[in-house]
Amino acid sequence: MASQTPGIQQLLLAEKAASEKVAEARKRKAKRLKQAKEEAKTEIEEYKKQTEQKYKQHEFEILGSKDDSRKHIERNQVIQMQELDNCVQQNKGRVIQRIMELVCDVKPSLNENYVKQ
Repeated sequence: MASQTPGIQQLLLAEKAASEKVAEARKRKAKRLKQAKEEAKTEIEEYKKQTEQKYKQHEFEILGSKDDSRKHIERNQVIQMQELDNCVQQNKGRVIQRIMELVCDVKPSLNENYVKQ
């Protein structure tokens, strides 16, 4: 019977409207939090990309590229091979002459450890 009075009815309706508003506000808050998380995630990814790009640029400036290092090594290798070839060409005659002297000019001698009996 008490629920039939207009004052109580108004209170119930007001309570129901308030709970609907609170529920709607919670939904908006959850939606905004989700949106904020997504925005933060994209900002983090963008910052990560920028930082990585800066790091790679810095690394390239300091160390150079791998291709540059490889080309430098190959250039040095070619130069060293040319120097070795030149050295071989310059000393080939002397080496052959020295080998011929050692093979052809044999001087027989007794070993120092040989004891006459």
